[in-house]
This record gives sequence, structure tokens and C-alpha cells, in this order.
Amino acid sequence: MTIVELVDAHNGFDIITDKIKITTTVKLLWLIAALAFFLSAVLDNLTTTIVMISVVRKLVAQTKLRLYFAGIIVIAANAGGAWSPIGDVTTTMLWIGGQITELKIIKSVFIPSLVSVIVPLLFSSFILKEKVEVPLRQSSEGEFILPRAQQILVLTTGICTLLFVPVFKIVTQLPPFLGILFGLGILWILTEILHGKKEEQDRQSVSVLTALQKIDTPSILFFFGILLSIGALESVGWLTTLAQQLSAIIPNQNWAVFTLGLLSSIIDNVPLVAATQGMYPLMQIPIDANFWHYLAYCTGTGGSILIIGSAAGVAAMGMEKIDFFQYSKQIGILALLGYIAGAIVFICIN
Repeated sequence: MTIVELVDAHNGFDIITDKIKITTTVKLLWLIAALAFFLSAVLDNLTTTIVMISVVRKLVAQTKLRLYFAGIIVIAANAGGAWSPIGDVTTTMLWIGGQITELKIIKSVFIPSLVSVIVPLLFSSFILKEKVEVPLRQSSEGEFILPRAQQILVLTTGICTLLFVPVFKIVTQLPPFLGILFGLGILWILTEILHGKKEEQDRQSVSVLTALQKIDTPSILFFFGILLSIGALESVGWLTTLAQQLSAIIPNQNWAVFTLGLLSSIIDNVPLVAATQGMYPLMQIPIDANFWHYLAYCTGTGGSILIIGSAAGVAAMGMEKIDFFQYSKQIGILALLGYIAGAIVFICIN
């Protein structure tokens, strides 16, 4: 989160915005969805949603159309996070927990995740007819403008730092948090070199300390509380009992995981995955079993069916004031169709 805030403070994402000149609605929607899908694999789905909605605000003036774009961004960001070990909190939990490995999850889940985005986009291509109106850009008075070279340097370094985390874990066998802190340290040194001789007021707006103040700390505490609660339930043996009951009700593991994916649209996917990790130990279901990959897909993409089903959806709802029922009517049905299509593709491939 700090790295992304630091890149944003250096206007790094403006490089992406300035390159987009498309005014055709369908083409722009496909481009935004593609960017969200692949950026989410690197930045995580929550951060990508925030970044891409900020980008869309600079590209689309119509409120109704912008809300539709926001819904598609949620679908694409959640799908993009499902196939990357650092793309979603749940996938990262499975990666750190030892249930999945980097290359296997990408190979197994990438195509189903892509299908879950393409299906809503195909339907949207027939629905959307109006042209995009670009909003007028207003520059803030006294705004601190950074040189283009610095924007590109910080953006490139930030993305490379995030991509380096899985490599760091493979090479050193150390926990991923050490890799991300190492990367943040590199970026911190770089920004200090770039701005070390500037006046204090200019330095402060682009410093790591300012970026730390902007991160979503309540979300971090929320996830911490969830994991602590799940750990308590596991320690008293309730999760094992729940796993036995679930197996008795739904003997087929594919249907059980599919159901968990649908539940993730109502209950946040983080506690669901944390509970599942406690319910099924690695001695019972080994590392990189199809069960874990399918769980990553279903809980990652299933959260898009309702606006409250994922951190990305909640962020979009807060930023654009999206109505729950409006989302369910316009986007939720498309997300469900994509979810089912991707699940079928996953089972056929694996």
C-alpha cells in the first residue's frame, strides 16, 4: 500500500492516463478492464480498483457510465488478483500458508480468471452504445509538478519492487513480508536521492512518511482481526468439525468450493479462505492440489457478484457511491455469468 501511494504521489499513474486517447465506449471498457486485470496481479485488487477508478474519473465525464466502468473494474481486479500470489489477500494467504506455489497458481487459474472477465465484457459490448465524454482537466493552483523522468523512474521501480517479492521468496526462502520491506527500503532510498536537495515543503508531499499516513490502516486492522478470530476457532477444533459437516452435506469437493465462492459474495472472502485453510490441513490436501487452486479462483472472483463481497467492491462503492441494488442489477448478473463460465473452464482444464 505504501509503495502504491508513493508512486501515486509522484504522479506515476498519470503516465498511463496520458497515453489513453480512446473515446469509443466499448474499446475503452476493454482497455480499462485489461489494465485492471493485469495491474491487479501486481498491485493487488483493492489498490488496483482505487487506481483505475481514479483513472476513469479523468477519462469519463458521464456519471452513469462511470459507475458501469467501476463495476467492470471490480470484476477485472478481483479476477486478476485470483491468479497471482500477490494479487489478492486470499491468494497471498494460500501462498504464505504453503497451499500453493507461484508458477502453479498462475498456470492453473490464469485462463479461468481471464474467461470470467471476457464473458461480462462480451455482454457489455452489446449493451453500451453511448460515446465517452472526456471531462475537462483543471490544474490545481500551486500544484507541485515533477519531471516526467522522475515519474517514470518511480513507477518502474515501484512495479519492479512488487514483482520482485515472489522472486525474493523463491531465492531466499524467507517470508514475503521481508521482500516487500526490502523493496520499500530501495524505493525510500531512491526518493530521498531524487528529492534530498529540495525544500522541505516539496519533499514532504512525495516522502515515504506522507505515503504511510495515507494508507488504509483500518483495512489492515480488519484483516488482522479476522485472522486472529479464525485462529481462535481453529485452536478449539471448531473448523475441523465444520469441515466434516460440510463434507457430509456436499461430498463433491468441486461443488463445495463452488458454494464457498458464492458465499464469498456475501461474507468477505478473507475469513472464508482462512477458515478453509484451518478446515483442510496439508496432510489431507497436499500443496498445489486442484482444490487450493479452485478455491483461489472461486473466492477471488465470486466476491464480484455483490458489491459488498470483496474489498475492491467496498472501495468502489465508497469512491463512486454505487448503489447496492443498481450494482446487483447491472453488474452482479454479469459477474455471476463470468464466475460460472470460468469455473467450468477450470474444471475442464484441470
